[in-house]
Amino acid sequence: MGLTGIDILKMLPKKNCGECGVPTCLAFAMKVAAGQEDIGACPYVSDEVKEKVGEASAPPIRTITLGSGDNKFEFGGETCLYRHEKRFEHPTGLAVLVTNNMAEDEVQSRLDRFNALRYDRVGVNLRAELVAIKDEKGDEGTFTGLVQKVRENCPDAAIILMSDNPSTLKAGADVCGDHKPLLYAATESNVDDMVAVAKETECPLAVKGDTIGKTAKLSEKIQEEGLKDLVLDTGARTLKSVFEDQIVCRRASIKHKYKPLGFPTITFPSEMANDTLTEAMITSILIAKYAGICVLSDIHGDTLFPLLLERLNIFTDPQRPMVVQEDIYPINGPDENSPVLITCNFSLTYFIVSGEVEGSKVPSWLLIKDTEGLSVLTAWAAGKFSADLIAQFVKKSGIEDKVKHRSLIIPGYLASIKGELEEELPDWKIQIGPREASHLPSYLKSWQPEG
Repeated sequence: MGLTGIDILKMLPKKNCGECGVPTCLAFAMKVAAGQEDIGACPYVSDEVKEKVGEASAPPIRTITLGSGDNKFEFGGETCLYRHEKRFEHPTGLAVLVTNNMAEDEVQSRLDRFNALRYDRVGVNLRAELVAIKDEKGDEGTFTGLVQKVRENCPDAAIILMSDNPSTLKAGADVCGDHKPLLYAATESNVDDMVAVAKETECPLAVKGDTIGKTAKLSEKIQEEGLKDLVLDTGARTLKSVFEDQIVCRRASIKHKYKPLGFPTITFPSEMANDTLTEAMITSILIAKYAGICVLSDIHGDTLFPLLLERLNIFTDPQRPMVVQEDIYPINGPDENSPVLITCNFSLTYFIVSGEVEGSKVPSWLLIKDTEGLSVLTAWAAGKFSADLIAQFVKKSGIEDKVKHRSLIIPGYLASIKGELEEELPDWKIQIGPREASHLPSYLKSWQPEG
């Protein structure tokens, strides 16, 4: 059971110094208990207390970190079964598979797609994060050569090293250096040697059993050896069995605090289908329930992009609206004579409006007003998109320095505030735009400034 704020307060020095960034020790303790602050933020707490509080407040599923520096990939750290209870913490990692048995041009094409298939949406860069490198030949030399190639071609990729031979994994990890890979995998037949390699390289270790029960036993044995950073593969290779295993692992760790299964999982849709479409469908299920990593045989835009959007939706905090930053957004290369539009910062509104403006081919300035993620009518009703607030934003935004005219297009649903807004902005003429974004292209093509 986790520690309460009062439990944590008893272990603090009670200086109320504020050096942690929180005014009082009580407030700090409450934030630590709620998972909003790290106990290490207190400069006076002992290492013993840090370890005790850290262990007690750790999430039931351990957070695992791969990579290095700015190119780290974290997974695990989950605390709930359903996202509406709180939120899902770390999006499922998507990996593309390369092997030392592939032709060089095939390897290169997969790595090129890994680098090319990246999408910006809601201010987030969507992409696959990992490359799984498999030793199919049983040849350490070609394996380490492939690891070196991946590191050079995809420096921001997290790495999964796959081999039955512990010494081969050790050689691959040495090539990665400080860029920590996941070692795959410890089994009943090689567990002692794999544990030794994981300890020597200080890398996370995947644990693979033939069943979920055997995986749990292996996990327990390895933890007794002192390793804490583990990733689970229950050995399931059919959709029904892998789906069931993901749920059992999640429930056992979240509901029953069963430590042998309290780690993120790695799954292999690449071994469960013969075509990329079926593979993608399996992956879509595992993103929702509850894979830490999905290894794909290959990635293509038509299957990867839907998976990235699904993942974005599932791993977005349901208690916080998706927003874009308040700013001036130039679309289609506007100049001083281009129209100026304004709307709210609810991300869906932004992308619909900006998409229609971009599709019109009319160079335009799009002002995005911070409405705390509310849509146009909801923000207006809540007093967050009123005439005075819009006027304040227009004045401070700097748009007056970018255009010669003084015509502002507001959403058609805000027609009722036109007069009030003109009083707040006496130098501007307020124009009523269409109610539906789909009508923006025709509106903009015939637009003329007033005054």
